[in-house]
Amino acid sequence: MIRVIIERHIAPSLEGPYEEVSRRTLQQAVSAPGFISGESLKDFHNENTRVILSNWRSIQDWQRWHASDERKEMMAEMSPILETEEKITVLELA
Repeated sequence: MIRVIIERHIAPSLEGPYEEVSRRTLQQAVSAPGFISGESLKDFHNENTRVILSNWRSIQDWQRWHASDERKEMMAEMSPILETEEKITVLELA
């Protein structure tokens, strides 16, 4: 199993549109092969920062989802809402 951490910085006043696209993205990910679980967290000190934690069966499952047309479409909608590109960290048990 691997864990993927995605950090996103939302442009000011675009939290509503972000939440809508983010929710649809998670709904798509849930049906992706190898997806185990996921959650979205808001930075306590910066309400425009979100951290998404997801668990995947394998790195191959994550890479397949990351490169999928579904995710690319969602990111095309999300990118204009973000201040910077998302930061992705992939972790495995040590």
